[in-house]
Amino acid sequence: MNDSTSRTALITGASRGLGLTLARRLAKDGWNLVIDARGEEALEAARTELAEKTRVVAIPGDVTEAEHRRALAEEAQALGGLDALVNNASVLGPSPQPNLLDYPLDVLEEVYRTNAVAPLALVQAVRDVLKPGARILNVTSDAAVEPYAGWGGYGSSKAALEQLSAILAAENPELRVYWTDPGDMRTRMHQEAFPGEDISDRPPPEESVPGLIELLEGELRSGRYEARALTRVGYDGLQGRRSG
Repeated sequence: MNDSTSRTALITGASRGLGLTLARRLAKDGWNLVIDARGEEALEAARTELAEKTRVVAIPGDVTEAEHRRALAEEAQALGGLDALVNNASVLGPSPQPNLLDYPLDVLEEVYRTNAVAPLALVQAVRDVLKPGARILNVTSDAAVEPYAGWGGYGSSKAALEQLSAILAAENPELRVYWTDPGDMRTRMHQEAFPGEDISDRPPPEESVPGLIELLEGELRSGRYEARALTRVGYDGLQGRRSG
């Protein structure tokens, strides 16, 4: 078990997929963790697993709710502040995804609240517990920059998150703000985006995590990065490229 002098990360949507995979890696590396997800049972299972390696606090809830964000900030403060905030939680929207002319606008508002507004709201909630040089990592998608038919709701919400991230970085040069595309992954959300299709050819989330670690632990400047284009060479060097 690690003490309070360890680095601390807050990861949203950490009960499965990329969030849980990243949490496992950070726990192995000695980071303290604050994690959340909407599903209480799955989150508790993740907490139990991660607690074998590090100090972890799990708070079930919805990042679109102000009270939940305050609770996350309070736990981060109790652990001595944050070295990293990873805004990973997001929603796909309807499955299969409708074209924009048929998109229910009330659902679109929910997608935007979760994927664009909530990450900024959480940054605001934890602003006073961010340590000097803290990293803010907003997980985005290639759908934010490519006009894929049928991805108008999710993709445009991620495009909004990318622009919010870019302006946040410009306004706060003392922070490192990253917006990163993890690439296609073999996850439940990706399966929901392609109902009935075989997605076994997609890489597992583990292939995207090394790039995220480079953003959290390296010295890259704020910007947009493709996670799998950032390849760590042991712990001494870096091969990769910056996108966007």
